[in-house]
Amino acid sequence: MPDLPFRPFSPGSQPALDNPQYGSTAKRHPNHALVRLPMGQTVTEMSAPRFSPTRYPAVVDMTHGKNALGERIIVQGRVLDEEGRPQPGVMIEVWQANAAGRYDHARDQHDAPLDPNFHGTGLVFTDADGRYSFTTIKPGAYPWRNHHNAWRPNHIHYSLFGAGFAQRMITQMYFPGDPLLALDPIFQCTPDEATRNRLIAAFDLDVTQPEWALGYTFDFVLRGRGQTPFEENHP
Repeated sequence: MPDLPFRPFSPGSQPALDNPQYGSTAKRHPNHALVRLPMGQTVTEMSAPRFSPTRYPAVVDMTHGKNALGERIIVQGRVLDEEGRPQPGVMIEVWQANAAGRYDHARDQHDAPLDPNFHGTGLVFTDADGRYSFTTIKPGAYPWRNHHNAWRPNHIHYSLFGAGFAQRMITQMYFPGDPLLALDPIFQCTPDEATRNRLIAAFDLDVTQPEWALGYTFDFVLRGRGQTPFEENHP
């Protein structure tokens, strides 16, 4: 067996592309064997646009100062590789529902109020130590019609872009103590409990700012046995 460039995934550490409990996966998972791409970056990736703060201005305060409604929070963390090395210059897209559980998007017709001062999108870049930080509002739960009386837990979506244009990984972050986690098919898609719990942010009093916002820490690991579960991976 040839040497592998990365540590293999632990069994059950990544969500299946087809999960019967998560209804929409039946419509979008591959029906044929996946095609393995060559290792390394392709010419297209190497010549494609690069993501940088000079081209894509960061949006690190999604609350517009003090005007957005809801519980103000600060989220910070690091992006690391499987050896614990920081990954600088990673562009992280952030999107979420508002405090009432509604996205500022035309397709979201949930009977909950929109907040004119909160659009639910942010953009941050990791620094030389792989660190990122942004301020937002804790999102509310919302119904999603996957099954009877289905509600999504409070969560924030992330999209991480690497050095190549096609290097994109997507995941979600949840909050500690949420009773909906045990009932949510998306969260439960990751079979291994310890790995699944890596999707839950940790409350951090050191990140919390007095009389301003509660703080949470959430790290990303991009590969190996300690990898964060990402949506496009497969068992």
